[in-house]
Order: sequence, then C-alpha cells, then structure tokens
Amino acid sequence: MQEFKSQKHNNRLPTSIVYDIRGVQKNREAEGVAFQLTIPTLQISKGEKIALIGQSGCGKSTLLDMLAFISQPTNNNSFFFQQKNIADLWKDRRYSLLSKIRRESIGYVMQTGGLLPYLTVKENINLSRDILDLPEDDTIADLVEKLDLSYHLNKRPTDLSTGERQRVAIARALAHRPDIVIADEPTASLDPYASKTVMAMFINLVEEMGITVIIASHAWNDIKHLGLRRLSHHSLRSPDELKTETIVTG
Repeated sequence: MQEFKSQKHNNRLPTSIVYDIRGVQKNREAEGVAFQLTIPTLQISKGEKIALIGQSGCGKSTLLDMLAFISQPTNNNSFFFQQKNIADLWKDRRYSLLSKIRRESIGYVMQTGGLLPYLTVKENINLSRDILDLPEDDTIADLVEKLDLSYHLNKRPTDLSTGERQRVAIARALAHRPDIVIADEPTASLDPYASKTVMAMFINLVEEMGITVIIASHAWNDIKHLGLRRLSHHSLRSPDELKTETIVTG
C-alpha cells in the first residue's frame, strides 16, 4: 500500500481546473478484508467528460462519493475543488459548508435513479431548484422536451419504466445547472438499446449546458464513442486476497 508525504501545493489554480487532488487515500475494512483507494494525482478541467471504468467492488462509487464530498478520505494531502480547499473544510469539520457547495455545484445521478416516490415527475425534477430557491426560467421546460418527458410530468416514479425513471433522474441532476454532474452507472439497469439512447441524451445535454460530467461504468465499449476521457485505473491484491488497493490517476 502506498504512503504519501505532505507536500506544498500552489493554491492559485487556474479557474479552468475543477478538481485538483493529490495524495488522497480512503481505507475500509470489514470482516478481516481491507480495501484502499489511492489517488496519487487527479486533475479534471471545466467541461471535461470523464469516465471511470471498472467492475463492481473496485472503488468507483467510493471515488464518486469523495468527489461529491459525501465521503471523507482517510488520508488527505491535497484536495481542491474550484479553488476551494476541501481538505481544510474536512479537517475543520465544516460540513454545512461542504453541503452548501454540493447543493449548489454538483448534480448526482444514481444507478437506480433515486427519485422520491411521493413526488410527481415534475416535482422530482424541480427539487434541486426548489431547495436552492432558484427563479423560474426555461431550464426545466428545455430538459423535459429534450428528454422526452412531457407526457409523464404528473406521474409518480412507480408509474414509469426504468428508462423513464433514469431520464427523470438526469433531468433532476441538471435542473439547477450545476458545474459538475456525477453519475454512478446511470444506465446499468437498462437494456442495451435503452442504455445507448439515454446515455447519448445525457452526454448531449451536458455538452450543450457546458457542464463537467464524471461517469462511472463497467462498460467502456458502450460509451467510448461519446468522447469521454478514461481515467487510469488498476487494482492490486495481496496473495492472501485479504487486502486490495485500487489506484486511480488522471
């Protein structure tokens, strides 16, 4: 397992850099089996389309949760987001500020959609804008049209197909025009045709809106034609298979 020594970092990052991460680790252990996610260096620029590829259990969701400030690293040398020192916010336990940054700057698409079952489609899509008290504009109408959701606005999530729910989840993640959208295998539960259709819609929208997108997937062949930059990712396992380290750089 790798160890990182403290090093100085220039806080004056270019404004085009969204994430600048160096020497970050996340450790987990359960029932005698240990896992470590190691990020020696990772830099993501504004407007990039990023792919994190790997099988289940390799640490994709762990990395996404750290990028969304949901999960705190075990060891943290340097973690900057839009020139904000997130490492210091974690250290000082400024969790309310981290939540505020996440609400305003990040949209999240879960594998299962994560829609609230007691809200209509329209209410689910508007949720992020309502929380931020954003004024009405053409954003919702535009998303509804481009994601072909016009006939479903008054339905509940249980009345939708799996593909329709994922399109609603994408609309909700984009509705407040965040700087970043993080998607954790957003089309894994769809059939191959629906998966390609929904993913193409998703990528077209983030490109139009100028939003940086980070997608975790286990199927590189299905998304590489969409122009995503694939992060370097490999795993090491101890001979007794009790320790696994996944290293991600990019």
